[in-house]
Amino acid sequence: MPADTERSVDPSRRALLVGGLVAAGGAAIAAGSARSQSVPDPMAGHDMSNMPSDPYAAPMSGMAHGNMTTVGLVDHGRNGFDPTSMLTDWETGRTELLPDGRTLRTFEVDAIDREIEIAPGIFFPAWTFNGRVPGPALRAKEGERLRIVFRNLGSHPHSMHFHGIHSARMDGVPGAGLIGPGEEFIYEFDAKPFGCHVYHCHALPLKRHMHKGMYGLFVIDPDPARQTDPAFTAIAASRLHGSPENAEWQELAMVMNAFDTNFDGANEVYAANTVGQAYMNVPIQIDKTRPVRIYLVNVTEFDPINSFHLHANFFNYFDTGTTLTPTLRTVDLITQCQAQRGILEFSFAEHEDGMYMFHAHQSEFTELGWVGMFDVRGPAA
Repeated sequence: MPADTERSVDPSRRALLVGGLVAAGGAAIAAGSARSQSVPDPMAGHDMSNMPSDPYAAPMSGMAHGNMTTVGLVDHGRNGFDPTSMLTDWETGRTELLPDGRTLRTFEVDAIDREIEIAPGIFFPAWTFNGRVPGPALRAKEGERLRIVFRNLGSHPHSMHFHGIHSARMDGVPGAGLIGPGEEFIYEFDAKPFGCHVYHCHALPLKRHMHKGMYGLFVIDPDPARQTDPAFTAIAASRLHGSPENAEWQELAMVMNAFDTNFDGANEVYAANTVGQAYMNVPIQIDKTRPVRIYLVNVTEFDPINSFHLHANFFNYFDTGTTLTPTLRTVDLITQCQAQRGILEFSFAEHEDGMYMFHAHQSEFTELGWVGMFDVRGPAA
């Protein structure tokens, strides 16, 4: 059989997380498919003792958005990556000084074929960077020299195409950085412009390599020393990873993605950081005394746009992250086409403690896995 023969379960797009019953004959439950739990109905004899007594209270995390929760949990250990850890797992490589005094930052990235679990019992034959989807969240500082040592340990030709400024020789397209199985290529260029960027494989057919999981965040922090306005210097310092100003922020890396598990050109599972419902099962803990910054990128294939909606709050948005002033102020929803990205900044300082939802505002995406909760808490008593 061909090396790239696909093996996957075949759940229905619209029934994956909202029913789980196979329509043919109506009697069998789809093997390996994720199933939802229906909303309790007091007229049907359901136990309502666990419902909030206050009708104005926020719903429990399992009840939110129609209780579209999967049954069981994904084995993150077997996957080799955990969506919760991914939020703050920045890959900064190793550094050394060049003769001209600049910093050389080196990353090592391998293309690896790997089956991953994207929802409980649903496995996907992925092509990965460093064995994870999304690939490592690469982070550097404006003006540094970047060197990315890329090895193709997979079964197909692959590359790394960076959304940034570089020479044609480093573009990661056929003839300029596309390499075959067993080969190695070194990309080298200066880190510019600062912002929230993305990298991905640019082998053909592009939609196949993107959909199979070959993408990741590529963040270039602004250099405060390059700013002439003191106000902008402080803002740039707050984005510079490892600075005292940056330590005051809660920074999260989120990649909106989706998976076509039956290879019909339509997605069955949607997520942020690959695993459907991950942040419903394990809500993201937020310290309300510190502001939140999300580096958000959309890599969803087969759908023209994806979106991010924050409940009960508003945020400032920096499209592509290449400015230090917001491109949108006080919004609670943004949309992104594929490879579009940006930075969201917001605070829960004036909110009461509780579970606050975020999700795509395409309801189908939400019900098929792209939904989560912020567990907002104040200082411990």
